[in-house]
Amino acid sequence: MGSRSWWVLVLVATIVSCWGELVRSDGGDHRYKSGDQVPLFVNKVGPFNNPSETYRYFDLPFCLAGHLKDKREALGEVLNGDRLVSAPYNINFREDKESQVICKKRLTEEDVAKFRHAVSKDYYFEMYFDDLPIWGFLGKFDKEKKDGPEEYKYYLYKHIHFDILYNMDRVIEITVHAEPNSLVDITENKEVDVEFTYSVKWKETDTTFEKRMEKYSQTSSRPHHLEIHWFSIINSCVTVLLLTGFLATILMRVLKNDFVKYTHDEETAEDLEETGWKYIHGDVFRFPKHKSLLAAALGSGTQLFALTVLIFLLALVGVFYPYNRGALFTALVVIYALTSGIAGYTAATFYCQLEGTNWVRNLLLTSCLFCGPLFLTFCFLNSVAIAYNSTAALPFGTILAIVLIWTLVTSPLLVLGGIAGKNSKADFQAPCRTTKYPREIPSLPWYRSILPQMAMAGFLPFSAIYIELYYIFASVWGHRTYTVYSILFIVFIILVIVTAFITVALTYFQLAAEDHEWWWRSFICGGSTGLFIYGYCLYYYYARSGMYGFMQTSFFFGYMACICYGFFLMLGTVGFRAALLFVRHIYRSIKCE
Repeated sequence: MGSRSWWVLVLVATIVSCWGELVRSDGGDHRYKSGDQVPLFVNKVGPFNNPSETYRYFDLPFCLAGHLKDKREALGEVLNGDRLVSAPYNINFREDKESQVICKKRLTEEDVAKFRHAVSKDYYFEMYFDDLPIWGFLGKFDKEKKDGPEEYKYYLYKHIHFDILYNMDRVIEITVHAEPNSLVDITENKEVDVEFTYSVKWKETDTTFEKRMEKYSQTSSRPHHLEIHWFSIINSCVTVLLLTGFLATILMRVLKNDFVKYTHDEETAEDLEETGWKYIHGDVFRFPKHKSLLAAALGSGTQLFALTVLIFLLALVGVFYPYNRGALFTALVVIYALTSGIAGYTAATFYCQLEGTNWVRNLLLTSCLFCGPLFLTFCFLNSVAIAYNSTAALPFGTILAIVLIWTLVTSPLLVLGGIAGKNSKADFQAPCRTTKYPREIPSLPWYRSILPQMAMAGFLPFSAIYIELYYIFASVWGHRTYTVYSILFIVFIILVIVTAFITVALTYFQLAAEDHEWWWRSFICGGSTGLFIYGYCLYYYYARSGMYGFMQTSFFFGYMACICYGFFLMLGTVGFRAALLFVRHIYRSIKCE
């Protein structure tokens, strides 16, 4: 009951946090009277192919508003790189405007160079109108019949048009497009006089306010996309069923023969001691080397598994609808902080079961095992973002808030969980007694070594998810939206099942070869899918994306290394737990002397 109450508490606290962020981002009830000013904020600009390389809108020499007003943002929005500032456009509810002048400005040579660089890199802008996102490009370049970039003609859009749909007193939809004939040539390094203008057109629609966000989720749920997703699942299920069914049949037949052999009344003692996994029953439960590290890895992996399950629950109930700014990042921070007690409890319990004595050191190791590499990666990447003057660089206040959450919430809960685990006094349930001296492991062929085993263990789970990985990468490291969380959850369940099964199968073959050092092997083989995912990162970066530049490359490979490391810990925990249950079961089913 206590464990169930803990999960409910974590889920409720996270929903409250995300809902609080949603309320703050709305800034009102979205109802307007005719003539009321509708809030419009400019957010950021950046190269279209580099989603992490974003800059403040007014880092480019646009027309400034009368007085810039920063929008107060929640933690998740800042982590997402959002920096909303009041826009120079004055848009009133249901009031059309034609060629409204924002400002007349003389662009210096330096200003022209900045805009030309932005246009050459396909810079886009992002705005929010009544909390609806808007995107557009800053300009275009003409490269027809030109030999190289130095001969391209570069143009800046100086007029943009807003098409806005409304239903009664609410804004439903907004689109923006640049006037193709309203251009200014910025090819040469010379001063240019520009008159920036905009126009607004309001139209009535029957779409209700509750359905206004559906437009943004339709891209990932269109029939041809859904067909690919379902094909991915069916392909994964068929492959997994065939392979796991094949392995299960072999494993069950072999185990059945083993049980018959080892429990036959007429079998002599010499025959019993001849070969097979029963031969090492006195060593199979010998505690592994580096047991504190293994316990810490299991604690961190269990916490990450709980984090993933809770994130899926929030996604399935609709918390992460498209462009709910920062809700996912807020949920990740809050849930990770609140589930740290799970890591402490799991690590301390298992460490004490393995007769460990320095449980405080074990808790310190647990707290740093995942957060340590993540913190070091963040420090490096944040320094890179600061050097680039990018909005991806977190301000000092946000860093301080995260440190306070880690100090005042994560660490105390980790310690409380560790104390509870230490005091649980649960014994390690070993069906067989361990001998005083370990048996020597016989020499094994090369394909039974750790690297070939990792390759076999990682390939099957990865083959079940690789099609879905493209859509996830295109969403996280691109501009696509991903909303089919139910399909992703099914893929996650398949991943967990296949990881558990393949680890059990490899553990059996390892024991059958009289190799009793299965503890770390099962964890590493279970987590090896994380290495395959990182290998897919290389393929995606060079073959499927248009990312470039030091900052984007370092962000992509840096944060993906942390994510894949998290997958390694989580799936390693799944594999180890499955192997431990299996080993206990088979040795409990025979008589061990």
